[in-house]
Amino acid sequence: MKRIRVRLGSNSYNIHIGPGILGQIPTWLKQIGFSDKLVVITDPTVRNLYGNSLKQSLASNGFKVVLLEVPTGEEQKSLETAARLYRELTDFYAERTTPILALGGGVIGDLSGFIAATYLRGVPLIQIPTTLLAQLDSSIGGKVAVNHGLLKNKIGAFYQPRLVISDITTLKTLPANEISDGLAEAIKYGVIRDAELFSYIESNLDQIKSLDDKVMETIVFRSAKIKAEVVEKDERDFGLRQILNYGHTVGHAIESVSDFKVSHGEAVAIGMLVAARISNKLGILDQSEVVRLKNIIAGAGLPTELPSLETEKLIQAVRHDKKTWQGKTKFILPRTIGDVFISDEISHSIIAKALVEAK
Repeated sequence: MKRIRVRLGSNSYNIHIGPGILGQIPTWLKQIGFSDKLVVITDPTVRNLYGNSLKQSLASNGFKVVLLEVPTGEEQKSLETAARLYRELTDFYAERTTPILALGGGVIGDLSGFIAATYLRGVPLIQIPTTLLAQLDSSIGGKVAVNHGLLKNKIGAFYQPRLVISDITTLKTLPANEISDGLAEAIKYGVIRDAELFSYIESNLDQIKSLDDKVMETIVFRSAKIKAEVVEKDERDFGLRQILNYGHTVGHAIESVSDFKVSHGEAVAIGMLVAARISNKLGILDQSEVVRLKNIIAGAGLPTELPSLETEKLIQAVRHDKKTWQGKTKFILPRTIGDVFISDEISHSIIAKALVEAK
């Protein structure tokens, strides 16, 4: 098992990463001071796989547990779902010291985090991610949110968890497309900060597809460590942390315009390629690096071409991006594999050309 300490003063917490560690959850919860009642939020699939056994394990260790279920799907990240969960927490007499355990993928983590940040002005949050994307990215760093209309993560907060527990054994029950989804974020970390991680993924695609424990633990650990280091330096996303949005400016636009029919990882993969092409058009990123990025994305089972979406609608969605400031949208662009920079000087015409080329 590997451990990462996210150092944020009074908001510091540990990330535990390894195979077969769900059984240690009661011990870790007691170590950080919880001993009474708990709320687990999950979806039907994860409940059957892990939720019921986790509830039994917690109950046998003296916890009073209620398990709240949210249907599967991005559309559940809404104020309407949040309102229902608030009522159920009230019925359970959840208090300000009652932890919420987010057991599931990114949707469950974001939604549960939003609930934890806002219910009674904040209750403890424990992230237990069960997808690759959530383990190496979304469960870390304290960004919690719900969608609003067709705009992704429009309403949210910064709210750090008290603990993150990533049991990589849970990845073995995922379909191949969800592994690919998570790999998009791992590839992102390689591009923005770690050329060696990028090469490691390139060299181990077969082992990744077979979910080799050592390889998966390494990828989750190295990605999570990069995110932890960036968050420590810029918790509130005013500077360095924005590099974590590489591929997400266009990626979130694709998700929104497709009405979330394109998955997050697929959208980010295309967004990374669009950003790489923009950098290449500016004379910065070498064409060979664009090809290398395209090849690893394809090798990970992710799309390299834009689905049939209207360019103008995508541009409009980009303008609504959270990183837009005074009418200018910030793009994260690669100089080379392992190094990126931030620019708000990218014209919409260049963005449009890169989008057209992506089709």
